[in-house]
Amino acid sequence: MKQFIINANDAGQRMDKFLQKAVPALPKALMYKYIRLKRIKRNGKRCAIGEKLVAGDEIQLYIGDEFFAQKQLPFLVAPALVQVVYEDENLLLADKPPGLLVHEDSEGGADTLIHRIQHYLYNKGEYDPHKENSFVPALCNRIDRNTGGIVIAAKNFPSLTMLDQKIKERQVAKKYLCLVHGSPERKARTLRGYHVKDAAANTVRISRDPLPGAKTALTKYRVIGEQGGVSLLEVELLTGRTHQIRAHLAAVGHPLVGDTKYGAARTNRGTGHRFQALYSYKLTFNFTTDAQLLNYLAGQSFQVAQVPFAQGFPGWENSSRNGDTTL
Repeated sequence: MKQFIINANDAGQRMDKFLQKAVPALPKALMYKYIRLKRIKRNGKRCAIGEKLVAGDEIQLYIGDEFFAQKQLPFLVAPALVQVVYEDENLLLADKPPGLLVHEDSEGGADTLIHRIQHYLYNKGEYDPHKENSFVPALCNRIDRNTGGIVIAAKNFPSLTMLDQKIKERQVAKKYLCLVHGSPERKARTLRGYHVKDAAANTVRISRDPLPGAKTALTKYRVIGEQGGVSLLEVELLTGRTHQIRAHLAAVGHPLVGDTKYGAARTNRGTGHRFQALYSYKLTFNFTTDAQLLNYLAGQSFQVAQVPFAQGFPGWENSSRNGDTTL
């Protein structure tokens, strides 16, 4: 018999969700069968798949030892290198460098942002996999491999749940800097278009007119500076669509410097940019409803110390101004 004592990082989860994390080698169908047969119990009694766990619960599993393999620690292969923008007992804001994956992809590879963060917290003594039943430090948002900037990592389950909720409710605002070709005629605009995905090509396009299946895309920008045929823009997403900034700015004639997917290779030749010049540089916790253990963050803003392609443009550190008009 194996027993788990539910702690603060386990509490609030459904029984089946907890078991999938705590005993990943146990097939889901077999887990449901064992619950029905009372070979998995809560506090010595029959339990239900969907019931919520509370701290102090005891979960007894009368199942084979083969399902309890020793925990693997793949994050130890990744370097414990994290550029910390802000950190407290509940969360960490990391400045992800362009070129680094946030999570493992289909090709594998352990050097990812989340593995670096887990290794960093492990070295600090803030994360011990052997003392956790189901929780691992996790990312609350993600950005593309070749985009740099702020990514939020939760250090405990209550923070992860709350941050996921606030992001879904759009109470966490992000602002981006990007370098584009040309000089936008309007120096502050809110672009409106219709976002269409091409899953096979892993691209999107922005249409001026509504199309079947298209979703509205709203992109606000202001021009910070212009020099040498390129412009530095601060951008705020009013909708969150795949590749929205890159596709939307390309659609109005100003593709990002270094972006060969939505721009042209010939215009990027000789620019010295290996990746698209796009950075999630500023984050603000705009909580308008109760954030419980994270209420102390309400109204606070954080930004990265440096954005390499922005250094020659004075004033990029300033907050945005309102712009309007449509595509």
